[in-house]
Amino acid sequence: MNDSIPPDPEHVSPETDPVTPETEVSSIHDEPAQPEVAAEEAQPESAASGVVARMRAQIERSVLGQQEVISQVLAALLAGGHVLLEGKPGLGKTQLVLAMAKTFAGDFSRIQFTPDLMPSDVTGFRLFDMKSQTFQLRQGPVFTNLLLADEINRAPAKTQSALLEVMQERQVTIDGETMPLGAPFMTLATQNPIEHEGTYPLPEAQLDRFLMKVLLDYPDGTSETEIVTRSASEIPGASPVDSVEVVATPEEVVAAQAETAAVQVVPEVVDYAVAIVQATREAKSIALGAGTRGAISLVRIGKAIAILHGRNFVTPDDIKAASLPVLRHRVQVAPEVSIGGQTVDEILRGLVESVPAPRH
Repeated sequence: MNDSIPPDPEHVSPETDPVTPETEVSSIHDEPAQPEVAAEEAQPESAASGVVARMRAQIERSVLGQQEVISQVLAALLAGGHVLLEGKPGLGKTQLVLAMAKTFAGDFSRIQFTPDLMPSDVTGFRLFDMKSQTFQLRQGPVFTNLLLADEINRAPAKTQSALLEVMQERQVTIDGETMPLGAPFMTLATQNPIEHEGTYPLPEAQLDRFLMKVLLDYPDGTSETEIVTRSASEIPGASPVDSVEVVATPEEVVAAQAETAAVQVVPEVVDYAVAIVQATREAKSIALGAGTRGAISLVRIGKAIAILHGRNFVTPDDIKAASLPVLRHRVQVAPEVSIGGQTVDEILRGLVESVPAPRH
């Protein structure tokens, strides 16, 4: 098999934190450069690849100009993880989650986080029924397939912890009774990057429970024109996801997650993921580097990217493409660097490019 991955850039010590305009980290949506494969070695489309391709096609009928975001969220779904979405209001976060839920006939719930939200408003509670003289369970919105936790940083830490505990354990305990959540279960939490007044920032330990942090930006001009044209022609009260069709079942999504977990990863690629995470701990520009969970998450998303591109093996380019959404919320930039204007993404791009990728 011929090696078609470009040669590694000259190695630079993490302490130098190189960041140049030419530095590029490939995106999840774009197919990374791959070794040439003979025709007889070409892989047939897997069941998981087929499921996610059908879902993507339907989501893109409703959500325009966010192809990379859709790819990242679908990768997180395949990997069985949760996503922290950050972006300004009105960029289609709710519409994205609604559309994705509809593609596999999944249940959808939304929680609007506010300062007075209680943990029981998230998980549920037992209410005494006078007629039956018994306590009746009132399930909270976490009993669903896709949960949109809107403006999660507006609720106090106790309420945030209630949700994050459910995300981690995938079960709910109410009055001593433990109830498992259905499958698949995925939380997409949003936060506004601008507003800080009246917010409760998520602690680092809780941020680490999100598999990815996905950034939403304004769509390109062509997409925005199409959005305006389409929205201006809609009948008032019509759902923005009416055009989305059901193309999978929850069971097929769960099977796709199992297939993703079984994707092959050679030791050299695992070593590459670990080396990237270790570089975040050694860089002077980063005050707090990523933990071991960061390396695990890189490999998990790397597997999902392979499925998105119809492969059953992970390449170094898959790990590189996963690096920004997987690591940007797991590291803290040193104060003096932050004051200088460098962003966490700029620093991570330089670090990733400084780590030699394995050849294959």
